Amino acid sequence: MRLLPKNRDHGWAPYTWLVYYCFFLLNPILHHAGWKEWLATGLGTAAFLALYFSFFWFKRPWNLLNIAGMVLGVSFSPFNEGACTFFVFAAAFIPFAVEKESTALKLLATVLAVVTLEWWLLHFSGWFLFYGGGLSTVVGAGNIFFAQRNRANERLRKANEEIEHLAKVAERERIARDLHDVLGHTLSVIILKSELAGKLVDHDPERAKAEIADVEQTSRAALADVRSTIRGYRAHSLEAELNQAKATLETAGVTVTSESEEVRQTPAQESVVALVVREAVTNVVRHAQARNCHLRLMPINGNCRIDIQDDGRGGAVEGNGLRGMRERIEALGGTLERENSVGTRLSIQFPLTQTKENINH
Repeated sequence: MRLLPKNRDHGWAPYTWLVYYCFFLLNPILHHAGWKEWLATGLGTAAFLALYFSFFWFKRPWNLLNIAGMVLGVSFSPFNEGACTFFVFAAAFIPFAVEKESTALKLLATVLAVVTLEWWLLHFSGWFLFYGGGLSTVVGAGNIFFAQRNRANERLRKANEEIEHLAKVAERERIARDLHDVLGHTLSVIILKSELAGKLVDHDPERAKAEIADVEQTSRAALADVRSTIRGYRAHSLEAELNQAKATLETAGVTVTSESEEVRQTPAQESVVALVVREAVTNVVRHAQARNCHLRLMPINGNCRIDIQDDGRGGAVEGNGLRGMRERIEALGGTLERENSVGTRLSIQFPLTQTKENINH
């Protein structure tokens, strides 16, 4: 008799296993028992069925269910040898009612000892010892394996659910960071160019038209970025991002100086660096009120080093953008440090992955 794990739809299996209970009813039928014996048999049957189905119906059945089954076996055996079936059911439940294999083995040994003692004291036939002791031991020992396997499957199911949940959370956070970086930057550029166009419309209409055209182009590019971000296939060119960063800062009236060396990165690293540069420049434009900004990108001892420094007002609060940048860099195994004693300086460093192209170079 093999029991299924708890908290599942067992179907007809629990009713099928009740065929073992026929041993208890067989003796009164064959010996033409009187009404008192049938009454005791009916009461025993009601108690057994209540204990039996409680194991399937309730989330945490009593661990004493097995002991109760043995008590029924002990009390009914003197006038009904078929009560040995109670020991079989008790042994079958034991591995599912306790967590440890050692505990289950000890309880099975107890069942066998009780059966053996009752067989010896009451001088029952060998069939009582065979069914009550032998069959109980075989069924109980077999169910230890199934119980442990069911627990392992349950732990695996919960682990898979947790992994799936964490994956969904990570994906939502990734999308949130990407949308923040994309929209934060492009909307800032649109605002700057719109304000500039408004100032130029009276005395320099041609340049105002050019700025409005740039606003349209930036808006279309932002829409394309959002769509590709949602699809998860957005590619970032670091060189293009650096050029865009310079243009954005200059549009905001910030003087830009930069120094960069060739840094061979994987596409994933380049994508992260591009987003980090974009977010850092957006913060300078939005919050720093800076006049000068210095950008620096170079390899140092197998690492990529990025410095972005401005002479603005600084700030002590770490917003969502900076937290997103830090998470991206830490995902690459790097660090992000922020100093704001004089203006703001972001120092970013992460190890470069050695690709085949790097090695050949």
